Amino acid sequence: MTGPSLQKLRALAEEVIQNSYSPYSGFRVGALILSGEDGLPFSGVNVENASFGLTVCAERNALFKAVGEGIQTFSYLYILSDGEEPPLPCGACLQVLNEFCPPDMPVTCESWSGAQRTFLLRDLLPFGFSFHKSE
Repeated sequence: MTGPSLQKLRALAEEVIQNSYSPYSGFRVGALILSGEDGLPFSGVNVENASFGLTVCAERNALFKAVGEGIQTFSYLYILSDGEEPPLPCGACLQVLNEFCPPDMPVTCESWSGAQRTFLLRDLLPFGFSFHKSE
């Protein structure tokens, strides 16, 4: 992985998770996605809304921030929650990640207590939708 160490990502996520807006669920999530070019981290948090369908997850928030800054290739995703179990990305986040990220991109999910799991994106979304023909 090019970019910050896992320990550094955890420290950055602990800072950013404080900005989570989660008054309805109380479930705070922070995410960092690394640029595929230089490993620069882009952060995001979950932002809830009274109209639950308008809530934005931390993973999409981080990715959209990076895309807004001109980044369209990614190499790693780190997700931290204050829950007891490692937080897995939802289907909407996985589909958005599928648009920009390679199938072999590692995704590390960690709980506040340190329980951790790492997956490849293709294992989390093996049949993501795409307009591109399979090769």
